[in-house]
Amino acid sequence: MSEQKNPFGEPILSCSEQPMTGYFRDGCCNTDETDGGSHTICAVMTDEFLEYSKSKGNDLSTPRPEFGFDGLLAGDRWCLCAARWQEAADAGCPPQVVLRACNEAALEIVDMAQLRQHAVDLN
Repeated sequence: MSEQKNPFGEPILSCSEQPMTGYFRDGCCNTDETDGGSHTICAVMTDEFLEYSKSKGNDLSTPRPEFGFDGLLAGDRWCLCAARWQEAADAGCPPQVVLRACNEAALEIVDMAQLRQHAVDLN
């Protein structure tokens, strides 16, 4: 896999290794053509978002030990599907993002201005 870039054209920073995230479980929001969900947004989980996601059929908070998944808590970072982030934004409950750990491929689905609005790593 070639070095992927964040929305600023820089190398993607790690999103999280505790818990280990990413489509490839490499800690980064790397993607390729097999990633149908575009797991390209490094999101900071909130209780509100976790409840929202669960209500949409994607329970990210319940541990699933059979898959090596401990469940996410508020404050955890996770490579989230770009369309789910957009859906949550449209519903008024998007999680914040670590923009420098997002993949530029997210911009195919989500507007950069929206991501900037919710970025925790920009001053």
